[in-house]
Amino acid sequence: MPSLSAARTLPGLAASAVAVLACLALHRLLPGFPVLTAAVVLGLLAGNLPGTAAQVTGAWKPGLALAAKKFLRLGIVLLGLKVSLVDIAGLGWLTVLLLAALVGFSFGMTYLVCRAFRLPGEEPVLIAAGFSICGVSAIGAVAAARQVRQAQTAVPVAVVTMFGTLAIGVLPLLSSLLGLAPEVFGFLAGAAVHDVGQVVATAQTAGTAALALAVVVKLVRVLMLAPVSALAGLHHRRRSGHEGKLPPLIPLFVAGFLAAVLLRTTGILPADVLGAAAAVQDLLFAAALFGLGASVNVRSLLRTGGPAVAASLVSWLIIVGAALLLALLLVPAG
Repeated sequence: MPSLSAARTLPGLAASAVAVLACLALHRLLPGFPVLTAAVVLGLLAGNLPGTAAQVTGAWKPGLALAAKKFLRLGIVLLGLKVSLVDIAGLGWLTVLLLAALVGFSFGMTYLVCRAFRLPGEEPVLIAAGFSICGVSAIGAVAAARQVRQAQTAVPVAVVTMFGTLAIGVLPLLSSLLGLAPEVFGFLAGAAVHDVGQVVATAQTAGTAALALAVVVKLVRVLMLAPVSALAGLHHRRRSGHEGKLPPLIPLFVAGFLAAVLLRTTGILPADVLGAAAAVQDLLFAAALFGLGASVNVRSLLRTGGPAVAASLVSWLIIVGAALLLALLLVPAG
């Protein structure tokens, strides 16, 4: 017999499972539409359409909250199995250092822009993390390090997903207008697009060479998840003083992410295990993003989210410009 608390999560988990299956089917029909983007969209619909909104705030709420928090963290751990330090070292240490500097620049500029637009609370830090590192995964990690409540992540998740999805259509058009070589475009996609899945969807339009470089460049940014989370946690500790319970500098699931990176780097895991882990990670992220999307009140977002969208647009343009400059400097055009 399941416990009472476990039974309360079943309706929401079942709804998440159905949503994930729908997202997979939609992606199969429209390969250019990423599964994770579809999950956010379905979540938004579920949380705001009259027929399902009552379920989202009622019977589905415990299960959706579990998916949004726990599944996201488990997915972040498995994300580490995509990062091989050997592949990253293959870029050359100058390139790796410049990409790390780009992450720092992107974080700092996004934070300053969001502050200039007077975004409230932790939104500037969360949006900066999402834009500079790896989208919703980074938002989840930094939110945990800074003890940010899930409800406060709704706007950052929405804008990071919006502009990551926008990149899938805009960056190939920009590449065509500028006549970028495939490798240059691949570097640009890996350096400027938020989520790994969105990077793949963007870069594959220019062929396998662009896709291969884009993924490795993106994984350098993903690797920055741990140090940025630690710095965010350290800043929160100092700001909070020594009173009350403080979060760990590195949340347990981020430590798990680092352990997964080291495990992948050893090369001992067979390809079929890595493939299965990647598939499970996609399912976990899709369920989590459905839950996060369902928590967004669209009317409230439209009423109060204008400054966040404007700040995100300015930040995104700055990041794309900086990433393009770095791509042109580092990647041979021919």
